[in-house]
Amino acid sequence: MNEVNQGRRAFLEGGALVLAFALLPRAARAEFNGMGVPPVANAKLAGSLQRTPFLDAWIRVAPDGKVTVFSGKVELGTGVRTALAQVALEQLELQPGDIEFVQGDTARTPNEGFTAGSHTMADSGSALLHASSQVAALLRQGAAAQWRVGPETVFLRAGRAVGPDGRSMHYGEALRGLDAAGLHRAASETSPLRPPARYRLIGKPLARFDIPAKVTGGVAYVQDMRLPGMLHARVVRPPRPGAKLVRADLDGVRRLPGVRHVVRDGDYLAVLADGEWRAVQAMNALAANAQWQGGAPLPQADAIHATLQGLPAQSITILDRGKVNSPAAGPGVSARYTKQYVMHGSIGPSCAVARLDGDMLTVWTHTQGVYPLRAALAELTGMPLDKVRCIHTEGSGCYGQNGADDVAADAALLARAVPGAPVRVQLMRDQENLWEPYAPAMVTTVRAALDGQGRISHWDYALWSGSHNERPGNAGKLVPAWLLAQPIAPSPSQPMPMPEGGGDRNALPLYAIPNARVVNHFLPVTPLRSSAMRSLGAHINITAIEGTMDQLAQLAGVDPVRLRLDHLGSEPRARAVIEKAAARFGWGKSKPAPGHGYGFGFGQYKNIMAYVAIALELAVDKDKNTVRIVRVACAADCGQVVNPDGARNQLEGGIIQSASWTLHEQLRYGPDGIASMDWSTYPILRFSGVPERIDVDLLDQPGLPFLGVAEAAQGPMAAALANGLANATGARRHDLPLLGRPFPA
Repeated sequence: MNEVNQGRRAFLEGGALVLAFALLPRAARAEFNGMGVPPVANAKLAGSLQRTPFLDAWIRVAPDGKVTVFSGKVELGTGVRTALAQVALEQLELQPGDIEFVQGDTARTPNEGFTAGSHTMADSGSALLHASSQVAALLRQGAAAQWRVGPETVFLRAGRAVGPDGRSMHYGEALRGLDAAGLHRAASETSPLRPPARYRLIGKPLARFDIPAKVTGGVAYVQDMRLPGMLHARVVRPPRPGAKLVRADLDGVRRLPGVRHVVRDGDYLAVLADGEWRAVQAMNALAANAQWQGGAPLPQADAIHATLQGLPAQSITILDRGKVNSPAAGPGVSARYTKQYVMHGSIGPSCAVARLDGDMLTVWTHTQGVYPLRAALAELTGMPLDKVRCIHTEGSGCYGQNGADDVAADAALLARAVPGAPVRVQLMRDQENLWEPYAPAMVTTVRAALDGQGRISHWDYALWSGSHNERPGNAGKLVPAWLLAQPIAPSPSQPMPMPEGGGDRNALPLYAIPNARVVNHFLPVTPLRSSAMRSLGAHINITAIEGTMDQLAQLAGVDPVRLRLDHLGSEPRARAVIEKAAARFGWGKSKPAPGHGYGFGFGQYKNIMAYVAIALELAVDKDKNTVRIVRVACAADCGQVVNPDGARNQLEGGIIQSASWTLHEQLRYGPDGIASMDWSTYPILRFSGVPERIDVDLLDQPGLPFLGVAEAAQGPMAAALANGLANATGARRHDLPLLGRPFPA
């Protein structure tokens, strides 16, 4: 199937029309690999309209007036389904119950690549803002033509075009006044947007569409899907990557009650049964009798950072300004920061459902990119691209590349064994933990110095990291493809260029420094499989940058917030969030109590998206090796706020998630393999560790572009924690997680 059907058939299908637009800051339009998007068709349009410019790819109006809104971005638990709908409803003068909203379906929606990198509102939200505005103008125009009045005299209200004399018609009727193209026309470069002062929905809290089923135990996730005649499947993975299957008693497993099929293809093993528990029993029996040999040994976890710095690297200089090697007039600091591999730890192990009907394969999946996954599944199965359909169905936990794409590949392979029957594949917890791509372990080094006046004069920063983006597109990025008798090799790992970046995301300090150098040592091959996790390298890079700022402030004898403000120059929005967070916290008005510490962190996500500043208070119990987060003050500027409740949810969630990573999380592994197989062997933040208080201030910017916020708090929160811990204990820890080793006696 083509990426988007832009022909007349698309216009006629279902008698409906589609439209969209997007707002994105100019710097954020830069191409970077891995988003899985089609080429730019018109760079002057906003957001995803640049790549899919036809209005009827985004909004359809049926003959009976029913409106359907489409987005290639998908709901991952961030509330974007609600926010995107708000944007379209605003311009079309509709209410939430007036539309059907469709996300992430290769047969129906535009290709917006991956839902990742906090791009959803900037790309799809901006597209829908402009597209819906232009569609609204066309609806007025169509009605006016039929009434022979000026379009400016027609207004829209509750799904109807209303004329100056009170006559009205529904939107389907209004379209009849347009020429034969209807809404099948390229978007204009300008849009008649509703003034922000007249917004009804944008900027107002709206209850999320996805919450009711989740809190009532309804069908909310792909894990909940039950289709007529559905079979349940379980896979048996090797005990470690590279292990080869020597033998397995397939016939014995086939004789177990309810077992329909046992599949072996090289080192790939799976069972299909008529019930889920029977599938689990068959999986356990097959795993017990399967014999494996070999496999790649892993390095010692405590030596991983030296290992990384010794691997072949592609060194990329992303900043080289002034004379970094010249002597500094004032004192300086140098440090080495590290982080361990981190697991997604999704609450629900990954799941997918697939069905082969004739020559058409349909896969229901919680992938973050239905179009790239479709390409990978077509290659994996040897099927034509237009015979594979991927439909996004929300999963219980993600935010990065977990096992969702791998299990979709399992479902696609196994559906071919039972044509016509839906096949549900559910990974087990240990399979998810052992085989998912982890957030890469990283090393960063920093040297910085002051001049004679206490200003920062020198900055020399370097980082070592493997890939943060191994998402499919190529079938070899999928685990099942490695195990087949005819395996498919993954395409080579590539760095993600700036301004987005991968390991080097947010490695460029926003502060004014005359002599600065930043080098990314990209590692194409590393010991463990790694890929995207929320915020990518921003987590450690902002920690290192902001930790260095605190140390330089101490050397300069100035308050650390003051030092930041003094080096921001003409960055009014950055200054505003720093000042707001400091004011909310009461920064500088008191000293922490004994055993307590104050910490501050700031960042603009990718240096092109949302601005976030965080001040916090924490309390340290050295005997128990614990940190209690007493209070957090967060200020954020994410441009025009669509759903303030949703934006706060994302900032609060990012703060809590970052606290877990920064204080506790690290994958346990060694030469014998992965040891973090369950929740008892993978440490995460407990409910008792959640901050006791979080205050979030949103610096709304009506009429300005949407800036992604979902990943913007992770770096500043980590930095604030590291700085607060140093403030409380008098000693700075440079290795994440911060509580990975006990405090000295």
